[in-house]
Amino acid sequence: MHQQNTLKISEIFFSAQGEGLRVGEPTIFVRFAGCEVRCDFCDTKYAWNEGEEEEIKTILKKIEKFKSLTKWVCITGGEPMLQDISELVKMLKKQGYLLHLETNGRIFRQLPFDWVTISPKPPNYIFAKEYVNLAKEVKLVVDKYLSMEIIKKISWKFRKVPVFLQPDSMKRGSMKKAYYLWKKGMESKIKNLKLGYQIQKIYRIK
Repeated sequence: MHQQNTLKISEIFFSAQGEGLRVGEPTIFVRFAGCEVRCDFCDTKYAWNEGEEEEIKTILKKIEKFKSLTKWVCITGGEPMLQDISELVKMLKKQGYLLHLETNGRIFRQLPFDWVTISPKPPNYIFAKEYVNLAKEVKLVVDKYLSMEIIKKISWKFRKVPVFLQPDSMKRGSMKKAYYLWKKGMESKIKNLKLGYQIQKIYRIK
């Protein structure tokens, strides 16, 4: 099978994981360019179109600069699963990295990730069924589309892992709605529902 030897990358940087169960952990982020959903609330719109084709060996060298700081690499976007990242994942695993995938869940590829975060997107919240047993956590951005009906449906399907209500870029209205929905979830006995937040917005870091 032909392997893709170049990938379209938006940016590679080191920071703290800002969301979910791994919040605060030192992480190397590889942000892929391109996205098929393009949500209004997206805080990385620059990754939709901007980006450069880079050889895998170049990507690995950029990641290696931060290797002394952490073994965790977060594969994110945009939407990383739009590209064939199998060779990059294979090489990173070979070099001993721990891999975290952040995806909207629409495209599934059988790859050896150590951690999978799925964030189904509005308005239809589609995701591949394989993620139900692979995801370590789910993030639902609290926007105009998110309702208790959607929360109940997704929380039930992913009942073995936490489902975070993630405020839209920490906006006050979104935070109020998140808390309201969380309380309604508690009244409905949804055991795996959690309030989310973004430390990158609090600390004003990338």
